[in-house]
Amino acid sequence: MDARLLRSFVAVAEELHFGRAALRLHLAQPPLSQQIRKLEEIVGYPLFTRTSRAVKLTSAGETFLDHARRTLRKVDEDLEETRSVGRGEVGFLRVGFIGSSMLTRLPAMLGRYRAQFPKVNLQLREFHTSGVIEALLESTLDVGFLRDSGPVEGLDVEPLFSEPFIAVVPSKHPLAKRKTLTGVELRNEPFVLFTPLASQRAYDKTVSICEAHGYRPHVVQEAPQWLTILRLVGAGLGVTIAPACVQRIATPDVSCKKLTFSSARSRVSSDIELAFRVDETRAIVKTFCNLARTTLGHGSRS
Repeated sequence: MDARLLRSFVAVAEELHFGRAALRLHLAQPPLSQQIRKLEEIVGYPLFTRTSRAVKLTSAGETFLDHARRTLRKVDEDLEETRSVGRGEVGFLRVGFIGSSMLTRLPAMLGRYRAQFPKVNLQLREFHTSGVIEALLESTLDVGFLRDSGPVEGLDVEPLFSEPFIAVVPSKHPLAKRKTLTGVELRNEPFVLFTPLASQRAYDKTVSICEAHGYRPHVVQEAPQWLTILRLVGAGLGVTIAPACVQRIATPDVSCKKLTFSSARSRVSSDIELAFRVDETRAIVKTFCNLARTTLGHGSRS
């Protein structure tokens, strides 16, 4: 018994007229009559009594009508659920992110995704960039947001947007009086930097700003969180170079300055990247990534 026979039966039972039921189903009347006869053969009992003037349900037909409606509702629900999965609107999605990305437009994008796809079980986990990469490769995450990762074997990594670097100095430091700073002016300062264990390439990119001005930074302290780094800078342990988003958590004891470069060629920026496995084909991941590109990608105004 297929859903087509049940839909034909329900139409006749509700219309109690083969002609009107045929119009409703966009069928000719003879094929509809054949379908009802086939259904009655399967059931083993008449479902309708037919006279020249009327069509009525038998007792068996009345009982079967309730079951047929429930079955069709379940079929429709199952079809819609399957289509929702195919559209990436239902399922379980594990997303990893780096802490500093919470200071960008990413939280708004995640809120927008949850509002648009409320049936997706969205699980968020915070890592350093190295941890996101490891979890993606181990298939314990489905999508990740990285900072300055660059290419990774086994992953598709694509830049979403870039932000400039800034210099952060103690608020009582003489350099705090300047509107802008260059890498040269930080040459003789002790540095507090983000640990390279979190992302070697991100660390190297920061160091390259100093190297472009002829020196390697004298690193006196490393730390795994930007809030920790800013507090140490505020306490006078040194200066740092940070992505511009870090200004959002700056405290009064530090001063954030625009970092200028001697030439466009030497200019360095920090990239927030989207990453997923190269063999990823699921619609739920594609839908999420498309929204991330639309909301966060270069040129987006969201």
